[in-house]
Amino acid sequence: MLKPIVVIALVFAPLAAAIAFIITYEEYSKHLADKRKVLKISLRMALVTFAFFLTVPPLLIWLFLAR
Repeated sequence: MLKPIVVIALVFAPLAAAIAFIITYEEYSKHLADKRKVLKISLRMALVTFAFFLTVPPLLIWLFLAR
């Protein structure tokens, strides 16, 4: 039961992180002149998004379907 959940998380977590990076980079590049700072903020947001989608949805699915 846990294996499909992990596979789904491993597929969608990088996809969500890439989308978060693109959106954050595009928005902050309009407002900030320093591209290095924009890149740092965007990479941080991608990492947070990756960690969230890798851990929270599988945990919630496991908790609700384990009953």
